[in-house]
Amino acid sequence: MAKRGGKHHTPEQIVQNLRDGDALLNAGKSVAEVVQHLGVSEQTYYR
Repeated sequence: MAKRGGKHHTPEQIVQNLRDGDALLNAGKSVAEVVQHLGVSEQTYYR
């Protein structure tokens, strides 16, 4: 079975992105602005 294409991030990169996103949310940014900055969809962010 072939793997699906797409970006793969290390666990360390994921944790850093979540921390950055949390900092942006605490700074008053909306979730839409945060996910755009991180380059992920809202569904992926909440997952």
